[in-house]
Amino acid sequence: MTDQTTSAADSNPQDADELRGVLKRTEVQHVSSSIPGRDIVQVLTEIPVDVSSGWHHHPGEEVGYIVAGKVRMERDDRTTQVLNAGDGFLIPPGVPHNATDLGPDTGRMLSTYIVEKGQPIATLDTDHV
Repeated sequence: MTDQTTSAADSNPQDADELRGVLKRTEVQHVSSSIPGRDIVQVLTEIPVDVSSGWHHHPGEEVGYIVAGKVRMERDDRTTQVLNAGDGFLIPPGVPHNATDLGPDTGRMLSTYIVEKGQPIATLDTDHV
C-alpha cells in the first residue's frame, strides 16, 4: 500500500493525483487491466469531518463503497446523494463531483478506478467554486 498523503507525485503521470494533501488517500493496488489502455487503481480515502474533497473528476469510472461514516456526494450530472456506510456509488468518466464528510466521525470510502494509462487518477475541477 502507498500512503499518498506523504508521497509527492513523481514524474509518471499515472501516479499523479491532485487530491493529495486534501484527503488521506492510500493506494491499495495499481495493476494493468485486461481492457487495453486501462489501469485498475484501488484507493482507500479518509475524509475528516466537515472536509470536502473539492470538485474533481477522473479519466475513467470510479466504483466506490462507503466503508464508514456519512458522505454527501454532489455530482454535476444528478441530484446530490447522502451515502452511509454500506452504500455503493458509481461516478462516470469525466463527471465533476465533490464528496463531503458529514460526521460525526471520519468518513472512509474504498474506490476502484478504471482509468486511462498515463492519466492522473484525479484532477481538480477549477470551474467549480
